[in-house]
Amino acid sequence: MNAADTNTLIDERDLSKLKWRCRRGLLENDLFIERFFQRHEGALTVFHAEGLRQLMDLSDNDLLDLMLARKEPADELDRPDVHAVLAMLRTPQ
Repeated sequence: MNAADTNTLIDERDLSKLKWRCRRGLLENDLFIERFFQRHEGALTVFHAEGLRQLMDLSDNDLLDLMLARKEPADELDRPDVHAVLAMLRTPQ
């Protein structure tokens, strides 16, 4: 990922694909993700989208543990884009 990706907004088509990819089986996760998109969809960058995609590869329970800060990203998830998106997901209100 290059430096420009941190500032490049994703387009409507990519946003739509990302929203579809973020659909989860666990209601609690869906609530976090819905709130995330309500707050941030107009400002999501390629950087954020990649972090969110990485998180969506997790099981529902692992994802919820990260969003509730029961765990922190480790191994291949310990990356700036994932940390940035988690901070956005965890922010109340």
